[in-house]
Amino acid sequence: MYNTGSFCPEGTLIDTLENKHFLNSKQNLTEAFLQGRILEARAVVCTAAHDLVVDLGCMRGIIPRNEGAVGIADGSIRDIALISRVNKPVCFRIISFDKDSHGETIAILSRRAVQEDCIQNYISCLAPGDVIPAQVTHLEQFGCFADIGCGIISLIPIDLISISRISHPADRFTVGQNIYVAVKSTENGRITLTHKELLGTWEENVRDFVFGETVAGIIRSVENYGVFVELTPNLAGLAELRTAVKPGQHAAVYIKSIIPEKMKIKLIIVDCFDADYRPKPPVYRITSGNISHWKYSPDCCPKVVETVF
Repeated sequence: MYNTGSFCPEGTLIDTLENKHFLNSKQNLTEAFLQGRILEARAVVCTAAHDLVVDLGCMRGIIPRNEGAVGIADGSIRDIALISRVNKPVCFRIISFDKDSHGETIAILSRRAVQEDCIQNYISCLAPGDVIPAQVTHLEQFGCFADIGCGIISLIPIDLISISRISHPADRFTVGQNIYVAVKSTENGRITLTHKELLGTWEENVRDFVFGETVAGIIRSVENYGVFVELTPNLAGLAELRTAVKPGQHAAVYIKSIIPEKMKIKLIIVDCFDADYRPKPPVYRITSGNISHWKYSPDCCPKVVETVF
């Protein structure tokens, strides 16, 4: 989806040819150790002491508990952050080699060192409006958590996911999904993300629709004056009330009119039904650079919807 790099979301490097090369033999691992390379492999066990055991292919690796993540040693990050990495890729640097109780060579690894490097040389340099890659890690009612680099997690509040309002981030994302985000703020060292600005303006989205067409939609809310139907994540129209319609249903809707000066689309519901379709991948209009100002509403519309970073 995007170019790989040392500070990409965890899991990005694991299948690259370079990463596989360094995991191929003890000699190659030694080379990676001497070069200070950032590598990735799968954590297979979290011990009772909360050390992570990593499958390096040619040998075992151990990430001691305090090397498992930034914040573990001082208690600001809980051990669940380590437990939840089992059966998932983890990034690390090799910090030494040792022998286990059976005399087998093992690699001692540090994920914390990679995260500290990522924070110092990448995350601390981010500014509001920067567009970066991320990976969805988990979803809560209030928002989507995403890895923005080396297992460092930030939040996209639910109201910043898209213009079309959703009841839960699962309406838009799935865990493990690669996405793009923009940095909303960097207050007190905590980065908050936004997503809706990357999905296009009202005009960009409405270009895909024509008066008289019948198109697919999703019922997002039912009000006493009409039914809001999502046509794209950043575009919704209003349909006339219809009985037995509920949020989350899929629909076929007829486009009755498109009114740019009011930023409105009038719809007629032809049919609606329950369906368990997976969320479609977002269609991004912006995937790089920095956004200082984003205006969603058309110039001809008196109502201004915008974001100033």
